[in-house]
Amino acid sequence: MLNSGTIRWNHVLGRAFIYLMLGAFALYYLIPLFVMVVTSLKPLDEIRSGNLLSLPMQPTFEAWGIAWNSACTGVQCNGLQGYFYNSMIMVIPAMLISTLLGAMNGYVLTKWKFPGSNVVFSMLLVGCFIPFQVILLPMAKVLGMVGLAGSLPGLVMVHVIYGLAFTTLFFRNYYITIPDELINAARIDGASFWTTFFKIILPLSTPIIVVSTIWQFTQIWNDFLFGVIYSSGEQQPITVALNNLVNTSTGVKRYNVDMAGAIIAALPTLFVYVVAGKYFVRGLTAGSVKG
Repeated sequence: MLNSGTIRWNHVLGRAFIYLMLGAFALYYLIPLFVMVVTSLKPLDEIRSGNLLSLPMQPTFEAWGIAWNSACTGVQCNGLQGYFYNSMIMVIPAMLISTLLGAMNGYVLTKWKFPGSNVVFSMLLVGCFIPFQVILLPMAKVLGMVGLAGSLPGLVMVHVIYGLAFTTLFFRNYYITIPDELINAARIDGASFWTTFFKIILPLSTPIIVVSTIWQFTQIWNDFLFGVIYSSGEQQPITVALNNLVNTSTGVKRYNVDMAGAIIAALPTLFVYVVAGKYFVRGLTAGSVKG
């Protein structure tokens, strides 16, 4: 039998190995971000003469200013500023509308069941597994019919429709954990459908609202396919503008500007995950167990 000292030593070695592997994976994951940051802070001459992992000898934010204000994204050289605002204008209403509609759907499908509600939920669930490419042509036709083709409101509509299946799934699984007796008591007291939803259900939904908003924000902000197909010109989101910036050359390839633009495009999602990432995990686990 192993003595206590041997067991303790094996435990220490096991813990050290785990932390070593986690550190190695974290380093492997963070190296591309490190390269992007240091490259964006280097002048072009230093980039050509140095290596990717070297720290900038003369740090400068000139590339950031160019990427924001004057970088060429095609025939225009106005930087990423306007496209950044386009993404904000698109993301915020699409995120809020899809989250609110998903909460309503989850509420109806769990607490106000009707004949065929399980079939409706199954159909919505299928929407989570439909590839983007399948809906491109039908959605383009719909946008043309309602006069929203090539516009930011059209992109908002696309992301609301495509995200509705996911938000409904989130809220439906969370609302299952809320006791039916709570809803029945509200009905006995004369509370209507909307009163119960806004006064009782929504105040209890903070964890899953956080999950839905984070999910929708990152999915919509990072989307490229819908943006490049359903928008045009100055109505494009920042992901499309970044692609145009990287693939536009006016003689000299400015890698520092490309890296600065990529970081600018990624900053909102990085901020959301750093600030609210732990709440995302808590929200998911909050509705995982009933009882």
